[in-house]
Amino acid sequence: MDTLPIADGTPLDTVLLRTFLGVVDSGSFAQAAESLALTPSAVSGHIKRLEQLVSTRLLTRTTRRLELTQAGDILYTYSRSILDLEREARAKLHGSPLKGRLRVGASEDFASNWLPQILQRFRRWHPSATIELQVGITANLLRQQECGHLDLVFGKQCSRFSEIGELLWEEPLAWCFAANQPIEFGSDQPLPLALFPDPCIYRESAIAALSNAGQEWRVVFESSSMAGCLAAARSGFAVTVIANSQLREGLRLLGNEDGWPPLPTARFYAFPRTDNPTSTALIEAARRAGTQGCFRAC
Repeated sequence: MDTLPIADGTPLDTVLLRTFLGVVDSGSFAQAAESLALTPSAVSGHIKRLEQLVSTRLLTRTTRRLELTQAGDILYTYSRSILDLEREARAKLHGSPLKGRLRVGASEDFASNWLPQILQRFRRWHPSATIELQVGITANLLRQQECGHLDLVFGKQCSRFSEIGELLWEEPLAWCFAANQPIEFGSDQPLPLALFPDPCIYRESAIAALSNAGQEWRVVFESSSMAGCLAAARSGFAVTVIANSQLREGLRLLGNEDGWPPLPTARFYAFPRTDNPTSTALIEAARRAGTQGCFRAC
């Protein structure tokens, strides 16, 4: 039986846990049903049975999205570990681990924010595979991939590059600034921005939003490093743009109530050069890491 015991002896069904993770990672019962090849009513039934099993509410629904309860957040962490261990055990028992070298390119924000989780998960499943990493601007990395220098690129879609990738997840962009400093930019002065070099979807979105709002702006800090842009914002030197899940200590988000125009949603992609098992495994690890972080931050 595909179950695991819990403290009081009641079996904790991994089928129900898998459905629970599917709902959390996708943020939707309907999308979870599609990805798990179940009907929406079956997904709803699985969640109800799991809540009955643990005798507590795991999810609450607002007008805009699903949210984890405190108990749901705890179970999510354990469920992920349980299913990762199950997958690892099955791989070791029934299949050989992936081998070979994978040449990976990643945008700097991707490498600094999500890649550690991705590599940890991938290493756990495929300890015999090796990765060669190059960090840079997505458009430049895609050009190197075209020349045969990279097997897989992780990054954001840029309007000036027509390459179509595999969508991993999406989340809102937001303005951010120092958490402990007031904004003292004069109303008659251009707003100071810290941005990535062109081309970059963060940069394009920021400039378009301010221009459409009739607000003057000026790039006072430019860096291809996310750490550099965040340092400029944390110091109070300039405002920068981040994805919601990139918010860190020492920073705060700026919204409409602060007079900043709304920003669009950013989409994060994988661009595989060819289909191969190693790339597929790393892309799946990226999708899980990204959707997990996005669900909790959005």
